[in-house]
Amino acid sequence: MTAFWAETLVTPAGVREAVRLEVAEGRIAAVEVHAAAQEGDRVLRLVVPGFVNAHSHAFHRVLRGKADGGDDFWGWRRAMYRAASALTPESYRSLARDVFAEMVQAGWTAVGEFHYVHHRPDGRPYEPPHAMELALAEAAREVGIRLVLLDACYLAADVDGRPLELEQRRFGDGDADGWLARWHALRDAIGDDPLVTLGAAIHSVRAVPLPAIERIVAGLPADAPLHLHVAEQPRETEAFLALHGETPAAALDRFGVLAPRTTLVHGTHLSPQDVARVGAAGATVAFCPTTEADLADGIGPARALADVGVRIALGSDGQSVIDPLLELRGLEAGERLASGRRGRFTPAELLAAATANGATSLGLRPNGFAVGDPADLVELDPDSPRARGAAPDRVVLAATAADVRTTVVAGEIVFRRAGDPSGLPASREVERP
Repeated sequence: MTAFWAETLVTPAGVREAVRLEVAEGRIAAVEVHAAAQEGDRVLRLVVPGFVNAHSHAFHRVLRGKADGGDDFWGWRRAMYRAASALTPESYRSLARDVFAEMVQAGWTAVGEFHYVHHRPDGRPYEPPHAMELALAEAAREVGIRLVLLDACYLAADVDGRPLELEQRRFGDGDADGWLARWHALRDAIGDDPLVTLGAAIHSVRAVPLPAIERIVAGLPADAPLHLHVAEQPRETEAFLALHGETPAAALDRFGVLAPRTTLVHGTHLSPQDVARVGAAGATVAFCPTTEADLADGIGPARALADVGVRIALGSDGQSVIDPLLELRGLEAGERLASGRRGRFTPAELLAAATANGATSLGLRPNGFAVGDPADLVELDPDSPRARGAAPDRVVLAATAADVRTTVVAGEIVFRRAGDPSGLPASREVERP
């Protein structure tokens, strides 16, 4: 049995003081409020639930500082394809390990890795199979981050269904049935792992034709989380509308894709009618503010979506920045820039976007610090130059990843900042001014 004592505990539901958490088998086994720290407790200052990264492409990290020229999304995509073509299972494991390590240092305790680099560059499968996927899983285990591997179907070069281009061939599985067969085999290969689980993804309507999308939805288990890029770029939406006479979101709704298990990534250019559709379906939209700004994608209708009941989650996407606190503030900043008004989201809503909503998006149980919840938590330094003076329930508007002192996943400390005194006996920690 492990125990943590939090001087202050902040959740979207409010603030509690002097909270003692007992942990067993990676989950919270007991909660005491206004409790004294006991000998052997890990004593923490200001604690929040672990941040949940709903959308990540780990290999995009190699583009940081290298693909920042005067271009648009489509120019950036060419650089991304070149990076994808160079990956091997060995290099991907090493790269992902570094990216996941940066995530836990920033306070992300779980990540949804949207993965489509499946095969050799010429499209031939690896032997033994699933080499790229298992490399990601091993990297997550080494770091200690909770991984939901969102294995993505990618079948076509564009919305017209053209065959994959040369640089896309390693993404494909031939058809929907080929992808489904590999997905089910991959689930068996991962097995019953406490840290790594398998979700599903449809890359986008430009990469998966509508009949294949219908087949995939029918062939997946009903409880598998399903993610897809939607309305990230106007060009894609306009081309789809010209070909099919409806928006991608309308088609997805017609085919039964929009559902509580579904997460639309970006949603930047959803129409008002699409916003209503997503809300009626009870789906999630994952915003990635730092990447959307980096790629000049635009500002999505986050407040309008939230107002019709859509869960808003957050992701680091292209790893231009790995900092959950900057992502949640970027969500608010985009709304302010678009509306000319401040305070579009409350601090509690922003914290929920970075924690509970992301967990729900990935099919994980959120940590509300109740018995049975996963023991995934983050300690922030309330006395840092950035956070000092902020009210506990508003510290997310002041702190950054530099203020993360301790990251805990499944009850295990996976990161503690160098020089941090958290490991000192409880009496010394409590007495500290």
